[in-house]
Amino acid sequence: MISVFAGALASGSTSGRAELVSNLITPLGFLAFAACFAVAVLRYRLYEIDRIISRVISYVIITAVLAGLFVALVLLATVVLPFKSSVAVAAATLAAAALFNPLRRRVQHAVDRRFNRARYNADQAVAAFAARLKGAIDPDSVRDDLAGVVNQSLEPAHVSLWISNRD
Repeated sequence: MISVFAGALASGSTSGRAELVSNLITPLGFLAFAACFAVAVLRYRLYEIDRIISRVISYVIITAVLAGLFVALVLLATVVLPFKSSVAVAAATLAAAALFNPLRRRVQHAVDRRFNRARYNADQAVAAFAARLKGAIDPDSVRDDLAGVVNQSLEPAHVSLWISNRD
């Protein structure tokens, strides 16, 4: 299907075959792709699509914020300040690149807190356990606390803990 579509695009002609490809086969190809995607998700149990949706939402927000920041900095530098356009574009690009990673972390944290609640709650439970572990001395209380955190975060059917006795 891809070779027929590419051939029709490369020829650039408006013959009957090219119109047949663009009007009939191409939409059928896209429908077949969507059906294959649905079968793959259902067959291989790829139900964690919420993680993909979370990433898409966060990257859309990041892209919109960085694009707005870039445009605002270029306009500020060229209209308000007496810089040449190439210097303004370079400065705006550097500013957007420097802000990408901190902004990505903050937005992803906010999106995870809103949409991926199980991961956020598990992260908080592990952080709280680590804080309690700093002051713990009794191995039995640490064992019980660890089993409780694992049970609360992961909700397994059974929790067992093996502690090595090194003398």
